[in-house]
Amino acid sequence: MAKLFSPINFKNVTLKNRIVMAPMCMYSCNQEDGKVTPFHVTHYTSRAVGQVGLIMLEATAVQPEGRISSQDLGIWDDDHVEGLTDLNRQIHHYGSKTAIQLAHAGRKAQLDSNIFAPSALAFNDSYKTPQQMTVEDIKETIEAFKAASKRAKQANFDIIELHAAHGYLINQFLSPLTNIRGDSYGGSRENRYRLLEEIISAVKQAWDGPLFVRISTDEYAEGGNSLEDFVYFSRRMREQGIELIDCSSGGVVPASISVYPGYQLPRCETIRKEANISTGAVGLITTGVQAEEIIQNERADLIFLARALLRDPYWPRTAATELNEKLSAPKQYERGW
Repeated sequence: MAKLFSPINFKNVTLKNRIVMAPMCMYSCNQEDGKVTPFHVTHYTSRAVGQVGLIMLEATAVQPEGRISSQDLGIWDDDHVEGLTDLNRQIHHYGSKTAIQLAHAGRKAQLDSNIFAPSALAFNDSYKTPQQMTVEDIKETIEAFKAASKRAKQANFDIIELHAAHGYLINQFLSPLTNIRGDSYGGSRENRYRLLEEIISAVKQAWDGPLFVRISTDEYAEGGNSLEDFVYFSRRMREQGIELIDCSSGGVVPASISVYPGYQLPRCETIRKEANISTGAVGLITTGVQAEEIIQNERADLIFLARALLRDPYWPRTAATELNEKLSAPKQYERGW
């Protein structure tokens, strides 16, 4: 069997293969209420029919002011649970596990309301200058992540991922490029890690399932976190019980990034080895052979697919054919499989 199609365990959750639908913002809550729509049901369930092992929902805001846009999914209110529960029921029907990415946009929120960040620094001239968060604001946000985790459990998600990448709020606290605070949440890398540390601790009070974290492993700017810093953060997360680091990059400050197949893999592989923690590989992974090489050579434990799954909801079947692997189909589709 191709290792790409072998099962893997995280705590009490077994994924049937190593293929993950990466979180991708859909900006499709047209009523601006954060609730699941018919589009979301079709979008995510079709990838479960296509035999993706883990379906991870897009960045889902833990506070209304933490949305990237007004059309983001939300989990800041109990009213969001019903739609998320129904979505999970349909995805689970096809044998896929589900995850939700809990997020707060911080200074990258593009909303009419006030926005908040560790420091009063705008992302660029097109974005608002945020309000620097007070310690009380920080505590409220930590509680919002905890409450969101409780709702995620009620909605029957299998895994939670915390979004600490792409220049959103947690990433803003981690990076010296965006965090110039002089209190216990800024300065040293120990202090910059404090918000994520406290969020993880709070989430674990409400959530006993597997917990992943997505980080940006390269900030592509002088003065930003180094690979050594990211290994340090990853070790701290492992000590707190994080199961996997989802290794993306960029988004902290405006930057020109040269992308090519597997461009984020070297740092993913380093973090896996030096922090002794499972990792997820993401970034221009498009073929079954490429994905299999990553898993076989133990460069990562999961393959996160984004654009490839937008183009082909049945990418696992495409990869299986490429790898001479037999992949079973839903009974209704067997005649065409």
